[in-house]
Amino acid sequence: MKQNYINGAWVDGASSSANINPSNTNDIIGHYAQADAQQTELAIAAAAAAAPGWALSNIQVRADALDKIGSEILARKEELGTLLSREEGKTRPEGIGEVARAGAIFKFFAQECLRLRGDKLPSVRPNLDVEVTREPVGVVGIIAPWNFPIAIPSWKIAPALAYGNCVLIKPAELVPASVWALTEIISRAGLPPGVFNLVMGRGSVVGQAFLHDRRVNAISFTGSAATGAKVASAAIGRMAKVQIEMGGKNPLIVLNDADLATAVNCAVQGSFFSTGQRCTASSRLIVEKGIYPAFVAAMKEKLAALTVGDALGAGIDIGPVVDQSQLDQDMEYIGIGREEGATLAFGGDRIECATPGFFLRPTLFTECSNDMRISREEIFGPVGMVIPADSYEHALAMANDTEFGLASGIVTTSLKYATHFKRHAEAGMVMVNVPTAGVDYHVPFGGRKGSSYGSREQGTYAAEFFTTVKTAYCGV
Repeated sequence: MKQNYINGAWVDGASSSANINPSNTNDIIGHYAQADAQQTELAIAAAAAAAPGWALSNIQVRADALDKIGSEILARKEELGTLLSREEGKTRPEGIGEVARAGAIFKFFAQECLRLRGDKLPSVRPNLDVEVTREPVGVVGIIAPWNFPIAIPSWKIAPALAYGNCVLIKPAELVPASVWALTEIISRAGLPPGVFNLVMGRGSVVGQAFLHDRRVNAISFTGSAATGAKVASAAIGRMAKVQIEMGGKNPLIVLNDADLATAVNCAVQGSFFSTGQRCTASSRLIVEKGIYPAFVAAMKEKLAALTVGDALGAGIDIGPVVDQSQLDQDMEYIGIGREEGATLAFGGDRIECATPGFFLRPTLFTECSNDMRISREEIFGPVGMVIPADSYEHALAMANDTEFGLASGIVTTSLKYATHFKRHAEAGMVMVNVPTAGVDYHVPFGGRKGSSYGSREQGTYAAEFFTTVKTAYCGV
C-alpha cells in the first residue's frame, strides 16, 4: 500500500483504495492509503506546528528545495508521464507534457522565492516611514481535481511553499498515484517535518476536516461548481482565505473570414483532446453562417481521422474517459442532445478496444442553439456542439450568454474583430486563433462569473492568494 506522508514520515492509512487504469480496468496501478479523521487531525497539527518556523525560513533554502524538486520531475518526465496517463487516461504524450509543465512550475517558483517584493513609501505625516510587505498565510489546505493530476497540484503546492506556507494536500480519489509520486520527490527535498503533508482519502473525511479546522488558514480548491460552492460557503463561514476554480462552458467563435484549417485545429484541440476533460475545453463552437457548412464538413473529416484507444498506445489521439461515472454522464448528455433536437453529426457511441476501458468516440452535435442544456451545462467529455451565428455581434452575445467565464476564443483574420473580442469577451482568459485549452505556466490562470472565485492562480499573481499584506509604520 502506498502510504500517506505526514510530519516528515510515511504512515499507513486507516484503509486503502485501488487505483484502476481507465484504459484497462483489469490493471490495478496500486493500492493507496485512505486517511480517517484521526490521521487527518495529525496532519493538520503537524502543519500548524511547522508553520511559524517555515514562515521565517531562509529564502535560499526554499529556492534550493523547489529547484531540486523541479529538476527531478523534469529528469523523470517520461516515467511520471506514463504513470499519469495510466491512471487518468490522457495520451502518453499529453501525460509527459503535463509532467514537464509541473517541473517548470517548481523551477519558476524556486526563483520567485527570491523575488518577493514590497514597498517603502513616504508617509503623509512627518517623521514616519511606511513599509508594505508580504507574509505567508500560514497553513494551506489544497483539494485537487482528477483531470490534471500533477500540474494542478504543482501550481498550488509550489507557490504555497515558495511564499513560506505549510501544505496539506488531498488529491482526487481517482488519481492518487501522480501526487504520491510527486510527494516522494518532495519528501527528499530537505523540507522540515510538517511543512508538506499528503493526506489521501475521501472528501467527506479529509476535505471536510480541511474546511472546518481553524488551523487551516486558507483553502485552494479546483473541482466542480457544485462542490466549489460548498467549499466557499464553509471557508467564508469561518473567515478562511479561499481560492476556487470550477467549471467552464467555453465558447470558440469562428468568423466567416477565419482560416478554415486554423479553425478546425483550434476546435479539435480545444474540444476533444485530453478526452475533453479540461475546464478550458471549447465545447461551444459558435460559427458564422457563411463558413458553417465548410466548417462542419471539415470537422467531421478531422474527427473521423482521430484514433481512440489505450492512452499508452502508439499513435493514439484520444484516450478513455476517466471512469464509469464520467462515461455515464457523457452518454446521458448525448441522449439529452438528441432529445433537444440537435443533429448528431459524428460519434456518440462507445468504442470496444482490445482491453476493457471507458472509450467514447468523439461526438459532434450540429444545428444547436445556445439555450439547449448541452450548450449551457458542462459535460466534461469529448462532446462538442456547433451553434450557428448570424454575425460577429450575434456570436459575441451568445459567447457571453453563460453563467461561466473561464476561457473564450475566436478564430478570425480581422484585427478589428480580434481587438474588439479581447476587450468584450466576458472571460478570465481570451484566445485569438489558438485553442482555448492550453495555457502557459508563468501567467495568471482563472476566470470570472461561475468559473472562479478568489485571486488568480499561477505566475506572479499567485502571491495574491498565498501571502497576506502587512503595512508597518515606523517613527524616525
